[in-house]
Amino acid sequence: MKCPYCGYPDSKVIDSRPTDDNTSIRRRRECLKCGKRFTTYEKVEQLPILVIKKDNSREVYDRDKILKGMIKACEKRPVSIKVLEEITDEIDKRIINSMEREITSTEIGEMVMEKLKNVDEVAYVRFASVYRQFKDINTFMDELKKLLKENETKKEKT
Repeated sequence: MKCPYCGYPDSKVIDSRPTDDNTSIRRRRECLKCGKRFTTYEKVEQLPILVIKKDNSREVYDRDKILKGMIKACEKRPVSIKVLEEITDEIDKRIINSMEREITSTEIGEMVMEKLKNVDEVAYVRFASVYRQFKDINTFMDELKKLLKENETKKEKT
């Protein structure tokens, strides 16, 4: 590893430990020439995942878009950012662990709706209305009726 101070191409590792989120390794190094210390991070290189949009165009997967969409749907709702970040982490892991190089925006949207439905039904309907591009009030009502029916089924089981 090249020293950021003197440019010498060799250093020794003094300490290694995982970062708090266990996604990379933090290494303290010491330059073998000037003796100054610096920190480096080692991370697994991930190949980009492409999202196939509804118009068949492709863009690089961005987990932040999932979080931003849920934040918008949960605006003025009693849902903490921590919960939304946890949902985003779960969806992100599911997408990455699928080992697929491409995923449709439809699949991602369904994952988000599945999670939001269990957290906040109003946020779920808000997200669904944008995601499914409700054309009119009847489409909106159909989704609400489906949600109410699912709730009744859950209550009957308990």
